[in-house]
Formats: sequence, C-alpha cells, structure tokens
Amino acid sequence: MQKELIIFDMDGTLIDSGNVITNTINYVRNNIGLTSIPKEDMLHQLNNPDIIAAEYFYGTSAFTDEQTKLFGEYYDKNCISDIVLYDGIKEMLETVDVNFRLSIATNASVEFAKKMVRHLNIDNHFEFIIGANCVDNPKPHPDMLLKTLKELEVKNDRSILIGDSHKDLRAAKSANMDNILVNWGFTDHSEDEAVHCVEQLTSQLLDLG
Repeated sequence: MQKELIIFDMDGTLIDSGNVITNTINYVRNNIGLTSIPKEDMLHQLNNPDIIAAEYFYGTSAFTDEQTKLFGEYYDKNCISDIVLYDGIKEMLETVDVNFRLSIATNASVEFAKKMVRHLNIDNHFEFIIGANCVDNPKPHPDMLLKTLKELEVKNDRSILIGDSHKDLRAAKSANMDNILVNWGFTDHSEDEAVHCVEQLTSQLLDLG
C-alpha cells in the first residue's frame, strides 16, 4: 500500500550521535563510582530490547533520580557537540519530503531531539517530533508511534517506521505498521533484513509514494 507518513528514528538512523551518547553514559557511570564502558560495547547494547538498560549501564534495577539528573545535565550541555548527519541523509530528506509527511519518534527526550535536529538544520522537514518523555513507555513499546498517528490523523497502514534497531522493529510490529531497518547505525543486521546505504533507502521510500 502507498504510504503517506514516514516516521524516522533519530539516533543511529538520521544522526550519528554515538560519541555524545557514550560520553554521557560514561559521565553518569564515573560519577556514581563505575568505570567507563568502551563505545563499541555500549552502542551494541544500547538498542538491545532484551536488556534492562538501567541494570546494564548503571547496575540498578531502574533509573534513579541521581542518574537521570547527571544524564540530563551532561547531555543538555553536549548533545549538539560531536554529532553529524549520516552521509546522504540531508539529501534523502529533501527528496522524500516532496511526496511524504515526515516525523521523528525517538527514545531521546523531545527537548533534546528538537535541539539536535535544529542544530543540524533538518528541523524544517518534520511535521511532528515525539520523544520518550512524551509517553508512558518508550520503544520497543508502540506508544510513540500510536500517539504520532493520532496527532497527525494518519492510519497505521499508510505509515512506515525507519529505524536502526530491533526496538524500532518491535514497536512497528506492535503498532501494525510497516518498517525498514537500516544498517549504518548502532546495530548490525543480517544481509537480508536491512538496507545498507541511504541511496537504497531513498529508492525504497520513493517506491511507496
């Protein structure tokens, strides 16, 4: 079926923010007496839907107020430093924006997400941006996707989610929405289940218009 709305994940899909995410989590760890985690190990686990993130990153059963405060203060100061768009993303957005409505659903806080896309000069492409702090449950739960559909008055079969992780995949399936996995982000996928370059993604999206 032809699509009307493309919902993009942000980190690892549009924006390479691996350095600032790694530095922020390690800042929290160092301030609560833990050693740093190597970037490659951290990003590999970041999108793993089968771990308890607080337990893996900080050794607690849930995120504490101290962890949340430390994360927020560092990320707020540094979230636009050392971030870049993946090669070809700006051109892809300019191309598909002609035929589709575009939005973002990210597990980052919406305030940070808006700050980052504004800094990278792509904010004009997105009709709606939603973050994890806007819903009860982040991805892999479908809450953000369902809220986006309601806000923009689009049906799930007229929408598609583009993301780099199995959290995105599970969220899309729970929302009965089509999805495309990309392989240039934080998660490696097998050859047959993901697109491997932005040009391939652009072509697949244009075919849905």
